[in-house]
Amino acid sequence: MSSKQVKIDQQIIDKANLWLSEDYDNETRQKVQQLMADQSDELVEAFYKDLAFGTGGLRGIMGVGTNRINQYTIGMTTQGFANYLNAQFSKMDEIKVVIGYDCRNNSKLFAQKTADVLSANGIKAYLFENLRPTPEISFAIRTLGCQGGVVITASHNPKEYNGYKVYWDDGGQLVAPHDKNVMAEVNKIATIAAVKSQPKTELIELLGENMDDLFVQAVKAVSLSPAIIQQQKDLKIVFTPIHGTSYKLVPQALKAYGFENVTIVEEQAMPDGNFSTVHSPNPEEAAALEMAIDLAKKTDADIVMGTDPDADRVGIAVKNLNNEFEILNGNQTGALLIYYLLTKWKEKNKLNGKQFVGKTIVTTTLIDAICKAFNVACYDTLTGFKFIADLIKKKEGQETFIGGGEESYGYLIGDFVRDKDAITSCAMLAEIAAWAKNEGTTMYGKLMEIYEQHGLYKERLLSITKQGKKGGEEIEQMIHNLRTNPPTKIGGSEVVMIKDYQTSETIDVAKNKKEVIDLPPSNVLQYFTADGTKVTARPSGTEPKIKFYFSVNAPLKNKTEFKKQNKQLEERLDKAMLSLGLTP
Repeated sequence: MSSKQVKIDQQIIDKANLWLSEDYDNETRQKVQQLMADQSDELVEAFYKDLAFGTGGLRGIMGVGTNRINQYTIGMTTQGFANYLNAQFSKMDEIKVVIGYDCRNNSKLFAQKTADVLSANGIKAYLFENLRPTPEISFAIRTLGCQGGVVITASHNPKEYNGYKVYWDDGGQLVAPHDKNVMAEVNKIATIAAVKSQPKTELIELLGENMDDLFVQAVKAVSLSPAIIQQQKDLKIVFTPIHGTSYKLVPQALKAYGFENVTIVEEQAMPDGNFSTVHSPNPEEAAALEMAIDLAKKTDADIVMGTDPDADRVGIAVKNLNNEFEILNGNQTGALLIYYLLTKWKEKNKLNGKQFVGKTIVTTTLIDAICKAFNVACYDTLTGFKFIADLIKKKEGQETFIGGGEESYGYLIGDFVRDKDAITSCAMLAEIAAWAKNEGTTMYGKLMEIYEQHGLYKERLLSITKQGKKGGEEIEQMIHNLRTNPPTKIGGSEVVMIKDYQTSETIDVAKNKKEVIDLPPSNVLQYFTADGTKVTARPSGTEPKIKFYFSVNAPLKNKTEFKKQNKQLEERLDKAMLSLGLTP
């Protein structure tokens, strides 16, 4: 049933009319004609703007229109990317690009369209023969010496979405100035007629198991405790790919590490673009791991792991102090990973002051505290893993990247991949579980040790979604109000410092002193209070959404006080949210 009729701007009608030409297939034209006949808000949403690159590249709902993901917006974007590649690498004999795709509906079609357009522009296209995890595409770019890459995926978004992530020659996603330059080239493609769509099949080469083998070898090479794994090879692991691309490579990686007792959730073992057993294939949401946790209870597993559709994020569940399975949040898992990596690097005498950890500005500062204790540099980047990849690139030859991540369940160990890597993360998290068990404890027990040594940190994320054009405008107003009328107190504690990443300023409130933030401008605000509370407000770069990140901390003398201290921190988080007019 169509939405009710609304008044449509002429500009939207003009854009829709372009999609009625013979350049578009009959099915597309019919769908556009129906939208125009209905004169509904669906027509507005489909054509009121063009999809633009955000922190995750091009992402949107599949359907007809300039504001939708379809073979035409994919083709036009690819043409712009091809034009930019040909200009940037004009002196090279051959320009090469890797193309991968996930399990989503239409992903294979969009990947083939991308390969066709690139080859039509004289660019060598390495197209994976079947769906593959995002980190493997990043790895393949570096392994094959390519100038770029494309992954067709909408990551953890619902089934209606798809997307187009673009990579540069380092295997990382596009950063400035390339991101804006590519979008500028895309914007020059006024009609689909400007897209070169006759493929040169000799320039399209399929990638398969040989690249898988190389990737798994690289994953295995970062293992730090093979002897411990041999002792704990029967560690009980429950894994779910949640219908996504990791269904083969995570089991292969775990086997390569030496783990022999891996149980896969059968109902979620095979790729499915409709994600039929979950409402959302997002391991950040507890419901996505329900089936895996139920299986873990039956098998008395040591660890539960689940990845998102393109396998760049992983969520885990482990037994807590009450011997019940508890899902760890991204900050807790990230802290465990860094603590383990630094512990083992120190044991092996590999820390010499030339190593570093990378994380985003919204990720827990517990990681900063851990790094400080190990005398290892910890650098903050803007939100979006492409900035961690860019940091690694800038530090090459000077400092070695040990690992890092972000609170949204994305981690990276080593630098052979330059994006979030759930394949390596799953193997390493299983290794941590084996390490903990070998020492007579659990991953949760290790987390308590971290809290006792470095403080109990507790974070909370509030995500507010507004739909469509109007929603985007409301979010802009929210961040504008925070910027022009900042809070003086949060949760009863005085705001002592404000960071405005859009103006690149840190403001010492008491001294009225300003310092420059050495990061690219971004529409993010942070507030720090006298009692250590930290609040971040960040509009999404890909969706009509604003996220509020809250963080509090306090010392923890021993784990017997965890429950009491945890409750007090929860109350502080409630107070902080209420003081900003937000509902806990």
